[in-house]
Amino acid sequence: MHSPFGQVLKAIRENEPRAVSLGYRTERYKLLAFVLSASLAGLDGGTKALVFQLASLTEVTWQMSGEVVLMTLLGGMGTLLGPVVGAALVVTLESHLASTSLPVPVVNGAIFVVCVLVFRRGIVGELLHRLPGKGER
Repeated sequence: MHSPFGQVLKAIRENEPRAVSLGYRTERYKLLAFVLSASLAGLDGGTKALVFQLASLTEVTWQMSGEVVLMTLLGGMGTLLGPVVGAALVVTLESHLASTSLPVPVVNGAIFVVCVLVFRRGIVGELLHRLPGKGER
């Protein structure tokens, strides 16, 4: 996010007409961000298929996309460690709830609502914000 490419993407996110007026070709930057994202997702899927020697259709449902968004929001957007923490939290919670009779999606949803209300920046985002020396972001 601190590289020139990341700064242009942040400028496009904040105010695309201003980025265009500064001379950036926003379509190219957005296309490159999409291609990088798709490449990493494809690499992840290919690696998972190689490791588990299985490629099932359960990973391409809309629920899985929602789960990835949930993981990112729980951990904290804009941080590298946030989605990792969110993924660890969700996967650990699901594995512990699998042995109980509690409905996993309902518990996940309740925890998500509580975390959004308590941790507005996500878990890692709030921790980084509360560290001494870190000002308001």
